[in-house]
Amino acid sequence: MIATFLTAFLPELVLLCGALVLFVICLGESRTRQARTAAMAVSFATIIACVISFGTEATLFSGAYRVDAFSQVLKLVLACGFTLILLLSGRLPDIREEVKPEYLLFLVLSVSGLAMLVSCVDIITLVVALELSSFPLYLMVPMRREREGQRVQMESAIKYLMFGVAANGIMFFGMSYLFGLTGTTSLTVMLPRLQPLIHSPLAIAGLAMTFCGLYFKLAIFPFHFWTPDVYQGASNETASLIASLPKIGAVAVLVRFVSLASPDNHTIATMLAILAVGSMFYGNLIALIQKDFKRLLGFSGIAHAGYALIGFVALSEAGYAAALYYIIGYLLMVLACFVVICKVSRDGTNVSIEEMAGLHRRSPLLALTLVVGVFALAGIPPFVGFMGKLSLLSAVLAKGYLALAIITVVNATIAVYYYLGVVREACFRGAGDRPPIQLDWPTRAACVLLITGILVLGVAPARMLDTISSSLARAHLTGPTVSTALTMRTPPSGLESR
Repeated sequence: MIATFLTAFLPELVLLCGALVLFVICLGESRTRQARTAAMAVSFATIIACVISFGTEATLFSGAYRVDAFSQVLKLVLACGFTLILLLSGRLPDIREEVKPEYLLFLVLSVSGLAMLVSCVDIITLVVALELSSFPLYLMVPMRREREGQRVQMESAIKYLMFGVAANGIMFFGMSYLFGLTGTTSLTVMLPRLQPLIHSPLAIAGLAMTFCGLYFKLAIFPFHFWTPDVYQGASNETASLIASLPKIGAVAVLVRFVSLASPDNHTIATMLAILAVGSMFYGNLIALIQKDFKRLLGFSGIAHAGYALIGFVALSEAGYAAALYYIIGYLLMVLACFVVICKVSRDGTNVSIEEMAGLHRRSPLLALTLVVGVFALAGIPPFVGFMGKLSLLSAVLAKGYLALAIITVVNATIAVYYYLGVVREACFRGAGDRPPIQLDWPTRAACVLLITGILVLGVAPARMLDTISSSLARAHLTGPTVSTALTMRTPPSGLESR
């Protein structure tokens, strides 16, 4: 029993033990090098732990925590994204030197929360994991080094915190409705109890409000207002984290909650469609006039959250799989852009689009990474962005949402304009007096891995889509718990087994 529990819970144990090691390191002074080494070791160990535990199925902590194929795939994605963020972060030039060990501690804690979030099948554990993943981010934003006359990071941190607390409050209120209607906090038990009431106003209001905290993490309109300001005010490394990993966790939890609605619930589908359309139009239209590259990625991130949301409109397994596939691809695409920002930036400052000029001469590898990332975000084949949008459109067209598919294509066309503006600066402008950019081996490795991932997922998407679809089916998100799942019931320790 204990061996099975340790295998199933191994990725989370590695992250928690890593956080404990970093906490001890933070007790000393001038230990930035040791903290970074420990963080890198934790990231690689987490990937190994995910591989070791892959295929394990278990229900832990009295049924509140489920390790299945669905959560295992996403934990592996989170672990790889965590490693990529550490590789592109370098020496954290824009983080105050005295708090760099604490910064890495908060980074590991946030990833720990996200890894737990994808396995939570109970409202109580889900709230704990959500807060564990969120609060370290609130503290990481103001850790940016101050410059004379500029403390924009403080304003960004306050906005991020206030919007986050408000969205979470609405979400908790919605969860109380679901609990009141069903009498349980377990999502697997809640599903059959909620089905007879799913068309009632209280059930719809409860689900709608519960979605709000996840909309905030995804930056869905109208919970998007924090996004461009936080991207611009946070350090480049912090912005790369906020723009990528939390969205994986938000989509995973959104799948669990949206699956509570019946496939013919047109009210939920209409609400999701309206939010998706609003996010796509708002993000793309405002991005057209942006000059700061991080603000552009912030507004485009709002649009991409809208793209991911249209997969949920279908209220089908194919739609959920397409949304997960798209958001995994988005992780790689946005990190490809941020690795360029981190290296083009002078001493951690923000980067304008004009500063990308002549990048093809200053660093050909960075230019290639930027072009691949931007083309993928624009949805140009053969990259993952194109296949992601195609899979989303296929899912909604199968349900007859022709108008939504047309609106999505129109928005993708709008986005091409401002993305090609970035490519024009990087590949068709002179470098002027800007010096060449020297890359260290972690940055080169991150660039190669990102380019490879974007190409492989775009050229051969079937394996990833099949893996996600089979994990959804085996997780039975729209049905009872799978009978083959390992459950360990040991009353004193709170573990269940069957």
